[in-house]
Amino acid sequence: MVRHAKSSWAFDVPDRERPISDRGVRDATLVGRELNKYKLNIEQVYSSPAKRAFDTSLLMVAELGLSTEEIQIEEELYDFHGAQVLDFVRKLPDELNTVMSFGHNYACTYIAQTLGNFSKSNIPTATAVIFHFDVSSWSKVEQCDCTVIRLKSLR
Repeated sequence: MVRHAKSSWAFDVPDRERPISDRGVRDATLVGRELNKYKLNIEQVYSSPAKRAFDTSLLMVAELGLSTEEIQIEEELYDFHGAQVLDFVRKLPDELNTVMSFGHNYACTYIAQTLGNFSKSNIPTATAVIFHFDVSSWSKVEQCDCTVIRLKSLR
């Protein structure tokens, strides 16, 4: 799970159309490179329909050497609370083992606290959380260990 990179407030556009900033582009690329080291074997990528989340997904997926054409836009990921995202995760097809999603805060913090061992009060922008579930069905996901990739540790 990835929280979108830093967005730009330079344009007077609706929330869904807000792009990422130049810093966001650099941050997304940096985190994508770091994620590549984990050899995750990602089978499907999902993104919120918001431009800042989708643009972040394009940059990171390209760094991972995956096809950007296979990114699926999912309305449920345009969530700022977390319940919709949790519902989305629990409905994922069981034939998928490793997925990647791009979304928003507070939903990302909620999911990291609910499903991972994340104890901080906020997931910063362009932060990736890798969950290590040991279940046979997405419907059974519960608290597990997670790895958090923060920009702060990469700079």
